[in-house]
Amino acid sequence: MDVNENENIQFDCERGCTVARDVNSGDLKCNYRMGCCKLKEYNWLGNITQDEYKELFEVRFKDTRKGFYINASSQTIHTGDLVVVEAVSGHDLGIVTLEGPMVGRQMRNKGFSGDISQLRRIYRKARSFDIEKWQEAIAREHETMIEARRIAADMGLDMKIGNVEFQGDGTKAIFYYIADGRVDFRQLIKVFAEEFRIKIEMKQIGARQEAGLIGGIGVCGRELCCANFITNFQSITTSAARCQDLSLNPQKLAGQCGKLKCCLNYEVAAYLDAQSRIPKVVEPLEFEDGPAWLVKTDILAEKMYFSYEKNSLTEIYPLPADEVKDILAMNRAGRKAASLKGGIEVAAPEFVTAVGDDSITRFDAPKKRKSKNRGRAWRDKKNQQKVQTGGDAS
Repeated sequence: MDVNENENIQFDCERGCTVARDVNSGDLKCNYRMGCCKLKEYNWLGNITQDEYKELFEVRFKDTRKGFYINASSQTIHTGDLVVVEAVSGHDLGIVTLEGPMVGRQMRNKGFSGDISQLRRIYRKARSFDIEKWQEAIAREHETMIEARRIAADMGLDMKIGNVEFQGDGTKAIFYYIADGRVDFRQLIKVFAEEFRIKIEMKQIGARQEAGLIGGIGVCGRELCCANFITNFQSITTSAARCQDLSLNPQKLAGQCGKLKCCLNYEVAAYLDAQSRIPKVVEPLEFEDGPAWLVKTDILAEKMYFSYEKNSLTEIYPLPADEVKDILAMNRAGRKAASLKGGIEVAAPEFVTAVGDDSITRFDAPKKRKSKNRGRAWRDKKNQQKVQTGGDAS
């Protein structure tokens, strides 16, 4: 949580709001900031009203947790309002992030098919007392997480407490933990309950979810996808890198979470579609002037490069994938294709590195070269002055 000292405003990006204390009344004021909300959905049905969805709302809590609620109060609620909602035990406080028919579409996307009346209720809009208690609970989260990590380490449990989220009334906390295997934390829950005097809920998350909670900047220079928009993490394998003809270097393929980068899956469909139109070449193609071996394939351009010398990139000739199919058909029929050297130009390198070609001093202003005769001319001038004044010319 960042603090703007000039305006006494706290920016809570984990919950997508700003908190400031009113100078006149002394009450805490919370305002919803859509730019800070990772799970924000654009309400393109905002101007449409339907009675079926007028009492349904999407409420967001910390980080990636949000749920759907029905308005059981007589108050008028809109997007950005802080509301007190029903919880398993006690009550919670969240921010309304979506209203209207768009809530119904989101519920269908999340697989909700039950009775709307079974949804948990919105009790009322949050009052100053509720916000004060909510902020007191939030202030305990970081200290509780540090102490929880120490307790887990002292008990020798192979797990890491990644984050802690307090309920709005401060009576319950969710401990998000990361573990490679199964962890028996029954004794840990008892210790937590005695230490923090609250109800405990343990929720396991993966390494990708942890990176999304922490956030950061990727090698592309942009915010991590898991921290920006990804909510459903799909499995990623090395086959995604192989089909894109990427180097299988673990250091380059792994993200900050230590797992394969999520962006490896972004272009897999395009590469698989292009590969379906590229023939499989196992043996060299037979031409009139000799065999030519496949040395490189440009998958997206659907071009294949051949050379008359095996494993050589000195003289390579590009051929479209469709022509390669025709040549393969000719070879199977016992015929040889015309020479590549006749009508196809040798492919020039598409990428040339400039590392080492230019010196770093090329950014400096050029220095004036000293003339070799400059010192001799200066000595002749001094000698001439001494002769004119009667001095020693030597």
